[in-house]
Amino acid sequence: MKKIAIIGSTGSIGTQTLEVVRSYPEELSAAALAAGRNVRLMEEQIREFRPRIACMWDEEAARDLRERTADLDVKIVCGMDGLLEIAQSVDCDIFMNAVVGMIGIRPTLAAIEAGRTIALANKETLVTAGHLIMPAAESAGVQILPVDSEHSAIFQCMNGEMRKRVRRILLTCSGGTFRGLKREDLVHKNAASALKNPNWSMGAKVTIDSASLVNKGLEVMEAKWLFGVDVDDIQVVVQPQSIMHSAVEYTDGSVIAHLATPDMRQPIQYALFYPDRRYLEIKPLDLFELGNLRFERPDTETFLGLPLAYRAAHDGGSMPTVFNAANEEAVRFFMEDRIEFLDIYDLIAGAMDRHTTVFSPSLDEILCAEKEARDYVRAAVDRA
Repeated sequence: MKKIAIIGSTGSIGTQTLEVVRSYPEELSAAALAAGRNVRLMEEQIREFRPRIACMWDEEAARDLRERTADLDVKIVCGMDGLLEIAQSVDCDIFMNAVVGMIGIRPTLAAIEAGRTIALANKETLVTAGHLIMPAAESAGVQILPVDSEHSAIFQCMNGEMRKRVRRILLTCSGGTFRGLKREDLVHKNAASALKNPNWSMGAKVTIDSASLVNKGLEVMEAKWLFGVDVDDIQVVVQPQSIMHSAVEYTDGSVIAHLATPDMRQPIQYALFYPDRRYLEIKPLDLFELGNLRFERPDTETFLGLPLAYRAAHDGGSMPTVFNAANEEAVRFFMEDRIEFLDIYDLIAGAMDRHTTVFSPSLDEILCAEKEARDYVRAAVDRA
């Protein structure tokens, strides 16, 4: 029986992880769950999966959850201390990081120190602290298994291959909600219009990041750390049907691609059972019905999230943290309808322009860069 600890259990990846656990009750169990403020759903998850411990980020939500689950044998904790307790103290085989944002860094480092296998769905952990995470995992002999569909696809395409034979990674994306529009078309676009991704069911922030191509920029930086390649050897390819989830080109000219019907349970299940594959109830990929695959270059003149990400990656050090934190804060204001879609790019660029890069930053310096970027965005929006 594999015991899974899931932080971010009420989000999109977390709930689909529990779907996989539900499908294999004799082989998988949820040892610990953690979420933000969704007490109702967390209570339902606790009653079904019976974890030993559950964490709510919000203290008031934790108090509410304790009252609701007083009849159950479950310990309720809260905040970062609760996440660290789950990472360090819970008896588990796999630590699934499915939270959104930089709060995933410290629990992941703690889980690595405790020797857990990491199933990683949290981009920000590697984007901002890859230089800390990857050496720590190597030193501890801990495996990091990617859960994002694109990174899982790359991981599967590289299985059994020598990394030094990789020429480049072809990182695909759907193009997001606004694919095909030009900059003038994006004026006055609001959150409601950005949240209509044509292919994937994702959380609100990730959907907006997909529309801006910030999400793909984060994935470029994440791929650099996961697969040990230079960012200039990662080419983003728009694949509107979301059938080819990514590909790897090797030095002999061969390209190995991963194709599947878009369903996040597939990469999740692959990580939970790696290196084995198990049956998944999913629509088979019918190539005759599909007929063809379309590929496009990303429009980097309209969707500035990608070129800004490459700039941050080339600068390195603390700059990816500034890129990420400024985006997180800008997206929050966008979802509150306080700014427009194109303002997201201006706020990210402004935060990056003001920042002096710290190379090989410590965790404290990463958090300082995060605060600096967030403070800049808040002040800029308040002045507007």
